[in-house]
Amino acid sequence: MNSRRTRTAAVLLAVSALLLVAAVGGAVPGALSLGPIGETTEADRADDPTTDGTVGYVEGYWYDDELAVDDDDGAVVEDDELEAVVYRSMARVEEIRGLTFEDDVPVEVISREEFEADNDDLFADTAGDERIQLNVNAEALFAVDRETDATEAQEALYGGTVGGYYEPATDQVVLVSDSAETPEVDEAILGHELLHALQDQQFDLSSYDRETVDQDNAKNGLIEGDAVWVETAYEQRCGEEWDCLEPGDATSDPPDVNWVLYAAIFQPYSDGPDYVDHLREQREDWDAVDAAYDEPPASTSEVIRPGEDREPADIDVEDRSNESWSQLEIDGEPATETYGEAGLVSMFAGDAHDSDEPSVIGPDAFFEADLGGYDYDQLYTDGWAGDELVTYVADDAETDDPAAAADRAGYVWETEWTSSEEAEQFLAGYEQQLELQDAEAVDDRQDTYVIDDSYPGAYYVDHDGETVTIVNAPAVEELAAVDDGAAPEGEDTIEIDDAPEPEADDGAEADGDEDDSIPGFGAPDAVVAAAIVVAVATVARVRSGR
Repeated sequence: MNSRRTRTAAVLLAVSALLLVAAVGGAVPGALSLGPIGETTEADRADDPTTDGTVGYVEGYWYDDELAVDDDDGAVVEDDELEAVVYRSMARVEEIRGLTFEDDVPVEVISREEFEADNDDLFADTAGDERIQLNVNAEALFAVDRETDATEAQEALYGGTVGGYYEPATDQVVLVSDSAETPEVDEAILGHELLHALQDQQFDLSSYDRETVDQDNAKNGLIEGDAVWVETAYEQRCGEEWDCLEPGDATSDPPDVNWVLYAAIFQPYSDGPDYVDHLREQREDWDAVDAAYDEPPASTSEVIRPGEDREPADIDVEDRSNESWSQLEIDGEPATETYGEAGLVSMFAGDAHDSDEPSVIGPDAFFEADLGGYDYDQLYTDGWAGDELVTYVADDAETDDPAAAADRAGYVWETEWTSSEEAEQFLAGYEQQLELQDAEAVDDRQDTYVIDDSYPGAYYVDHDGETVTIVNAPAVEELAAVDDGAAPEGEDTIEIDDAPEPEADDGAEADGDEDDSIPGFGAPDAVVAAAIVVAVATVARVRSGR
């Protein structure tokens, strides 16, 4: 793996299989509908079952065994009861997934205070150069403004709602309880995390390249899609034929959420189950899903539209800065990032939740008709072929102060599209994004804009066939210092007035009337609150020394 993807950068902007977490209430809110789960084959009751050779049987426990704890009120599990609950849950995961565990999975219960303290320590370790890159990247997505630290915005996604996670470095599941002395066990969360342990034992989750945000999300389209599918089946069988431990509903105020960052990491949970369904339709039962771990999706585009191979274009942004600017380096290599189709959709749809804020992709187009997730297949971005964002800093930047360094930083963001027409479609969306930020066109400069407020600086947009390049600098006169030739004198050359507008989805009101069933945020409050919980669930944490 390229060393530039440092430990902390992977923590903050990537959904990594190195630590897979679930939120209170499950990794998927009840509003998410995956359609019919289908039938599962019940394990034959072998006369001489073995843990590693019999599906649905683990260390003396069958998947449908009754436990004494089932009769208790609530879901409090004492230490001497936890082992039985874990083994039965492992057997249930096997029964649904059709694979067997090769080893025990240690399960630890920690208090929420321990969990939150660990998070604070982790984020505090973020180095200065990494914070600079994160701040610049978040501004490029119009996600985190100049006055906000991107690291703090990422940390805020955690809140107090994480209910558990699996960590391959220690091969263990950790359950987070509000009370470690009388821990409540949510079998849906436990089953989800045990499925990650099963995936790791069978397919080695730590083996994948995760050098970019898009690679993270693509791999998690398979990994989390598999886990969400199994968890949903688990929950349905709990309601129909199994006795399961289910804590009472927790009541708490949802944390503030940065919706752009949230949407960028939620995509595997939204599209992954459909991707797994597509694979299951290709062969008998789980065979195609198992085979996919040998050749996982290469981009989020492949998960957004299952069956469509979309190998990302190989982009290497040429450094054309002058002597007063240079590419920011982390671990001796340029600080680059690829956000992929899901990231670009998130940039355009970040304000879709807020009825007071206009958005390039509005709620009618972004929220699925059944309010079960997001629609990441959008006309502005469905022609994505690749992108690379490179962070630049001026020689006079105070790199020891990430907040101050942002005032003397910029970027070159090169995007590739499957055709010139698709590039124009993206341009139409990006021009709207600039207008929403009150960008002003610069007289006598080609395709150059200035923003004064939340995302201050100069922006130059270049369209060359299938390539769209965005250059950012603190001021117009510094654009060419970041990228030689940017913002030349002359009239605008980009003509995108005739680019087609995205069509309303089937659930949108064709006459422009508001849908009274989607008030406020653009989705029912319960759906939004559940989505916040999932947002918290998807941020990855990687411990030091790994």
